Amino acid sequence: MNRFALFAIPLAVFAVIVAFLFAGLGLNPREVPSPFIGKPAPAFQLAQLHAPERAFTQKDLLGQVWLLNVWASWCISCRDEHPLLVEFARTKAAPLVGLNYKDKPEEAKAWLKRFGDPYQLSVSDRDGRVGIDYGVYGVPETFVIDRAGVIRYKHIGPITPEALERKILPLVRELQKS
Repeated sequence: MNRFALFAIPLAVFAVIVAFLFAGLGLNPREVPSPFIGKPAPAFQLAQLHAPERAFTQKDLLGQVWLLNVWASWCISCRDEHPLLVEFARTKAAPLVGLNYKDKPEEAKAWLKRFGDPYQLSVSDRDGRVGIDYGVYGVPETFVIDRAGVIRYKHIGPITPEALERKILPLVRELQKS
């Protein structure tokens, strides 16, 4: 092997690795494809946060388009999106259910009392099992679920005004027509 080949091969391998690294850095981490899109929402039955003696299941909203927002009182990003959720709830565009993730119920209730409660109801996922079933990477995350109980969209991270206006609300309106 000549000297050029000794340097060219490792250099070419290094260039390919750098190209993949730059391509990966250009991707939006909020657009991670979810294997749950187009599939039925995973089944669960959890106690309601404000009425622990009452349970809620994803089947309770069959026939309606609704949003499931995964949140926690310890989540800093949840605080960022919360005013937008409060405003969304005022529009009554679709039911908004909160999945309180790995949180203490008393802390979650105090947080909602302090910042406002946009949820039709919240359920308590203290051990995080339902979050795992939904493929939650971290909080906040929001799912749009159609009338048949199928997940149609997953938003990773705090909802922004742009995401709400350009993706979530148009999708909710479209799903409500069908």
